[in-house]
Amino acid sequence: MTWISLLTCSFIVLLSTKSVLSYYVLIDAHDEECFFEKLTSGTKLLVTYEVIEGGFLDIDVKITGPDQKEIYRGDRESSGKTTFSAHMDGIYKLCFSNRMSTMTPKMVMFEMDVGDSPKLDMASGKTSDNVTLHHNKLEELVAELSASLSNIKHEQEFMEVRERIHRASK
Repeated sequence: MTWISLLTCSFIVLLSTKSVLSYYVLIDAHDEECFFEKLTSGTKLLVTYEVIEGGFLDIDVKITGPDQKEIYRGDRESSGKTTFSAHMDGIYKLCFSNRMSTMTPKMVMFEMDVGDSPKLDMASGKTSDNVTLHHNKLEELVAELSASLSNIKHEQEFMEVRERIHRASK
């Protein structure tokens, strides 16, 4: 592989990586905190979370769609990961509830990683069944590599948090 093609591939990888922010939120006893994300139909959303401090390190989690349909529910979980595709356009809600706790606040670390919106066929305005008509093989491989790197980054961050928790509990 020549230096120019290697440099070009590296540049494309850098451009295709997306920013995923980690959030830390303190949820008081008997309280609930909700976060919102506007999605278009077919867009994937990856949610990862971990209770990093407080009580039994457990939290209730619920994700609902714009139609108030429950997409995901987890009761008294210390960590979790879920991925779903938006079933309709609108605002999706992620809530962490500490209502079961009598006095202990919980610190929760979480990420919401929004995937790319489905590609539209410019002529018809509809989602294309054959995305490869619009993209060359290199772009597909770069997108796959970018998604894999993003997943590795998520896993490393959560492993660091778990290690910190286990060191603190010794």
